Amino acid sequence: MAAPIIRFRVDFSTAHSVGPGKIELLEHIRETGSLSQAGREIGMSYRRAWLLLDSLNASFREPVVSTSIGGKAGGGATLTDFGQELVDAYRQIEKEFNAAAAKRFAAIGAAIVSKIKAPKPAITHTPLVRSAAPRRVKPKARGRASKRP
Repeated sequence: MAAPIIRFRVDFSTAHSVGPGKIELLEHIRETGSLSQAGREIGMSYRRAWLLLDSLNASFREPVVSTSIGGKAGGGATLTDFGQELVDAYRQIEKEFNAAAAKRFAAIGAAIVSKIKAPKPAITHTPLVRSAAPRRVKPKARGRASKRP
């Protein structure tokens, strides 16, 4: 049985939070030195990556990433010491949550796995009638048929 995985978000207030997407973006910025490259590597548009980064930098007194505009030097993005501290704190609590989840849910997870049944083979039925559409049937005339003049 695979251990359960906890995914969580830390809300500092209703408008300021950090979750798995923002942390992953910060880690890729640290590795690539580029916001656009980090976004590409995790399948995120540049606009979405920029909005997440902007919300992170606006959420704290200190910036989590410092950026430089392109040009001859090429520009780029660098994780600040505070940004690295944020990533480390998030990943540490994630490890602790996952270890606790593995311990607490081991028996429950084993019960779930043991309840899974193999799927039944697909059986194809051929219809006995030509069409499943309802037939239009004319009502039978009752009594004597009317005479036409």
